Amino acid sequence: MVADRLRAELGAEKVLVDPAALDARRHDYWMQSQLDDAAARGAPRPACVVRVASKEDVVRVVNACRETRTALVPFGLGSGVCGGVLVSETTVVLDLGSMNRVRDIDRRNLLATFDAGVRGSDAEDAVSEKGLTLGHYPQSIGVSSVGGWIATRASGQFSTGYGNIEDVVFSLEAVLPNGDIVETRATPRAAAGPDLRHVLLGSEGTLGVVTGVTLSVRRLPEKRTVAAYHVSAMDTGFELQREVVQSGFSPAVLRQYDAAEATRNFSAFAKGTDALLLVVHEGPSAKVDAEASETAAIAARLGAVPADSGATERWLADRNHVPTFRSFIENGIVVDTIEIAATWDRIGGVYGSAIDALNRAPGILAASAHSSHVYRSGINLYFTFAVKPNDPSGMKLAYVDAWKRVMTAVIAGGGGIAHHHGIGRVRREFLKDELGPGGLSMLRALKAALDPVGFMNPGALIP
Repeated sequence: MVADRLRAELGAEKVLVDPAALDARRHDYWMQSQLDDAAARGAPRPACVVRVASKEDVVRVVNACRETRTALVPFGLGSGVCGGVLVSETTVVLDLGSMNRVRDIDRRNLLATFDAGVRGSDAEDAVSEKGLTLGHYPQSIGVSSVGGWIATRASGQFSTGYGNIEDVVFSLEAVLPNGDIVETRATPRAAAGPDLRHVLLGSEGTLGVVTGVTLSVRRLPEKRTVAAYHVSAMDTGFELQREVVQSGFSPAVLRQYDAAEATRNFSAFAKGTDALLLVVHEGPSAKVDAEASETAAIAARLGAVPADSGATERWLADRNHVPTFRSFIENGIVVDTIEIAATWDRIGGVYGSAIDALNRAPGILAASAHSSHVYRSGINLYFTFAVKPNDPSGMKLAYVDAWKRVMTAVIAGGGGIAHHHGIGRVRREFLKDELGPGGLSMLRALKAALDPVGFMNPGALIP
């Protein structure tokens, strides 16, 4: 019934029901969904996929689904890794991929406005032609959308220098569950009550549909300099990074790999049991030269040994390679990454306890971590695990167990359970520990107020 209504209101060409289109949008890139597919118990096909072309199309779809109490799941480019997209046979999938216009690039005010479905790499290409850059480079830049960055509260690899998506977003346009269109004002700052952008940042399609994004962009950097350092232990490297950022410097990139990851990813540059720190400085030449010199002086003072900067050059060249899970699954192995964050006084303990917990998991093949986003008051960690249970039928249980081990260690150590991939379904049951009873009640009240029917991406984010 809802498909018939949507055909009548939008045109039959925008409402897809062919099996290939439905199969391609049943779920995102979540490992558990791929495990279910491999076991032939994956998500069913949705009722239909609607390829919207404008915010007015989005309003029509939202209204139709609300009035018929039909689940509606927004879909960007499907690169999410936490289960934010998962459908039932009665779901309508709202595909924003056709909303891919570059609306405006304003060089005077350094603003760029896009439809929400614009691919990240296309957005970067558009502004770079004008001598500008987004400064936002997630590893998924070639397979994710600018609207998806908002929905998941994303972070880019150069965030230490340029900030995260909440620092880059200038204004938003979105359709609320009641069909209203909200457009936040394009102003450099406002004290006009709560910042409504932050209602949508990280909302994962549960509180509305982002349809347009204005980002505050930058001029392309004049110069780039890279370096690398061997550090004797992760804690030593954490202290080095803390001293750099708390001294007032902001390298575009600070990435520190523990010995296991340094050996695995940079075998030609690794040194025994040392961790490996990669550094990228970029911006005006004078700033780059001063920052690189002072960072090297801090590193020397704290006992870090200069490493071959080719390690950093290699990372820059290969950083957006996204491996597939299929070959691992076919060999009975489950793998994933888990990004968290903590303050400086807690990060060492979180690292140690999480790695220890993973190493005690039955069938563990690898447990390692690296840091990639640095702040004055703390840092993130990116844990990687690979597990091969004795019985391939236990792969899903092994996957859930590995995630639980890390989440439990992070919560016990006072860290934050998600740095930039969002919650989806994989972290959903741990959100109560992150937000506390009051915070979770507040989130549920917000959901009930904006979406009393509960049709917007049900099952994602909110326990």
